[in-house]
Amino acid sequence: MPPFLHVGHGLFISDSMIVGVHPLAGFDKVLHYKVPEELRATAVVGALVRVPIMSALRLGVVCEIAPPKGFPIDKLKSISQVVYPFPALTEDLLPLASWMANYYAAPMDSIIETMIPAAVRRGAAIKIQKQLSILKELNKQELEKLTKRAPQQAKLYAFLKTQTHPVAKAVVLNRLHMTASSADSLIKAGVIQEEGLRIVRDAYEESWAVGEKVIEIAPTPNLEQQKSIDEIGESVKKKSFSTWLIHGVTGSGKTEVYLKTIEQVLKSGGGVIFLVPEVALTPQTVSRLRSRLEAIAPGHKCVVWHSALSEGERLDGWLALATGEARIVVGARSAVFAPIRDLRLIVVDEEHEPAYKQDETPRYHGRDVAVMRAKLACAVCVLGSATPSLESYLNAVSKRYHLSELKSRVDSRKLPHIHVVDMKIEVARQRGFTTLSRKLVDAMQDRLSAKEQIILFINRRGYSPSVVCTKCGHAEECTHCSITMTYHRSDERIRCHLCGEEKASPVRCPSCGSPEIRSRGMGTQRVEEAVRRVIPRARIARVDTDTMNKKHRLREILSDFRLGKIDVLVGTQMIGKGLDFPNVTLVGLIDADLSMHIPDFRANERTFQLLVQVAGRAGRGAKSGDVFVQTFTPASSAIQFSRHANYNGFADAELTSRKCFGYPPYRHIIHHLFKGPNPEKLAFFTSQWVKRVKEKFGDRIEVKGPTPAPIDKIKDQYRWQVWYFVPNVTPVIAELSTLRAAFQWPGDLTQSLDVDPSNLV
Repeated sequence: MPPFLHVGHGLFISDSMIVGVHPLAGFDKVLHYKVPEELRATAVVGALVRVPIMSALRLGVVCEIAPPKGFPIDKLKSISQVVYPFPALTEDLLPLASWMANYYAAPMDSIIETMIPAAVRRGAAIKIQKQLSILKELNKQELEKLTKRAPQQAKLYAFLKTQTHPVAKAVVLNRLHMTASSADSLIKAGVIQEEGLRIVRDAYEESWAVGEKVIEIAPTPNLEQQKSIDEIGESVKKKSFSTWLIHGVTGSGKTEVYLKTIEQVLKSGGGVIFLVPEVALTPQTVSRLRSRLEAIAPGHKCVVWHSALSEGERLDGWLALATGEARIVVGARSAVFAPIRDLRLIVVDEEHEPAYKQDETPRYHGRDVAVMRAKLACAVCVLGSATPSLESYLNAVSKRYHLSELKSRVDSRKLPHIHVVDMKIEVARQRGFTTLSRKLVDAMQDRLSAKEQIILFINRRGYSPSVVCTKCGHAEECTHCSITMTYHRSDERIRCHLCGEEKASPVRCPSCGSPEIRSRGMGTQRVEEAVRRVIPRARIARVDTDTMNKKHRLREILSDFRLGKIDVLVGTQMIGKGLDFPNVTLVGLIDADLSMHIPDFRANERTFQLLVQVAGRAGRGAKSGDVFVQTFTPASSAIQFSRHANYNGFADAELTSRKCFGYPPYRHIIHHLFKGPNPEKLAFFTSQWVKRVKEKFGDRIEVKGPTPAPIDKIKDQYRWQVWYFVPNVTPVIAELSTLRAAFQWPGDLTQSLDVDPSNLV
């Protein structure tokens, strides 16, 4: 007999079974344990287990089955528990975790904890509903005797006798106005029975947007869509890895291509991950997916996945995926780690979005991880966008990705007409700063008269970004962070959007005592107020993180907007992309310059993407759309290329510039951030570190810095940074990590590496 046998997902030892376990909670190495005979069937690779470490039991994941030879078996401790009778990580997730640890220089335990939700690791309770039903029927004499002796019990028995199915115990007792003792007595007597029914908590089961919970009839694809569906479908059938970029103008029907491809995968028994960049986009996507799946395959379960879920919803969704009860998940960035069985397809919608980048350890990019997971699972990864990231675009034109283009809107609908409003002229005409241009106000009044809807977008919440004294120039800054505080007119307070500090807005300048202290700039609150002033009859709703303080508030607003209960939607990037409202015929970008004038080489790209995406919300129905772009720099390339939706022209020009300076996608960037309470000490150690790096690497990498970060203090921690420009990440990050581990860092200084950062500020 061979010393071990491959069985299913794991490896079973004929006499002794030893497994390597990677503990969580700060451990960076694999420990080995014996497996008791009764646990061997479930202690497979990927299983979540509890193991003894010192005097406590710790969670860990089985990462290998080790041959018994070479281990002092008598001295090994044993696994104490296998938490679930199925793997918590599918076969492709462990090698994915290993790749992420090497590429992003992140601890393995932090990656595994990201892959397995906290609710699952903590063993959150499964919701059980107690149900009652008749077990033994009473004859006439028995019922009369029970009625005389215990009328409440007889009343309960009589009610249950009329029910064709078990009913919830709590509901019955509440309806009959009785205590649990009556039911317990009948249960003890064997007359009725109590059974536990697992209740699956579903964030979207009872709260689909009104008007969307319908069986959607699939439209007939046009020629471009069908070509894309056929080509990607052929890749899916091969069950081999490939990456596709769908570059389609806004409203070209990319979602329909996704849905048709998903249908093929589900019909063949495969699993699907569908990623969206924002929680805001999830309700609409889920509604469309669910309605379509109901039409093609009744009973298909679509799990929703994002950070706003309750622990119970997250646990139940994860269990449905891990057990194979569900084969499709739709959600934000972390859904890329869902334990989907037989994964065949990953869709990354709006792949260009910065929201796919995690800003804390492990600092992974959801799009890039999706591509790698598809490779490890021999699946197809589909990236889609009207404005692809330049990284994905270059991969497509250089044939590393397959390219599928959708150049026209469905039903030959026209792209919206974009009007560029020069705010320098507007300020001169109105003799001072103005929030809404005259042209935009006139267009809004016309659209409201026609009972059409409007979206106004500004990528800044609050009333204004700063409070400034017009006499001495003093600006109110956060005492813990080096940024100005934002004025919120709704409660007359100023807040720091980094650390959360807030206080009453000053009525006099704290520096010179002058009453001439005013708010400067604008945010969503000021735009909302301006609309109410010029069009008082309009029904207005504001969407930003300040107003979305209830779990389902966003969904309620979007539902009301779809039903026509709201005329004007004012919001930040939460409403800037992906949403599809056929009656929206006018979109206004209040300050198109906000994303342009920041110290980031991606500023032009972000501005172009934002303009095209927000403009794409207009004219998606039968009516044509107009977009008004308010800007002080109308001649900028981002605005001029976006005016004609000329992505290829913009991308070619921007790539030429990037290549000259060696910026991504031609080289990778690694950002090294240092934080500490003492600025002089921080500056000294970062300078010493850079000297060590230059000695080690020479001219193999380009080092820029050290220099103070653009925001040089957050939460009383000063910040310095270094940038490494490298041709390839993996060899450099390994050497950097080794060098960093050997460097003598002071105890009050922390530092972190961010590979392929999305933002430079």
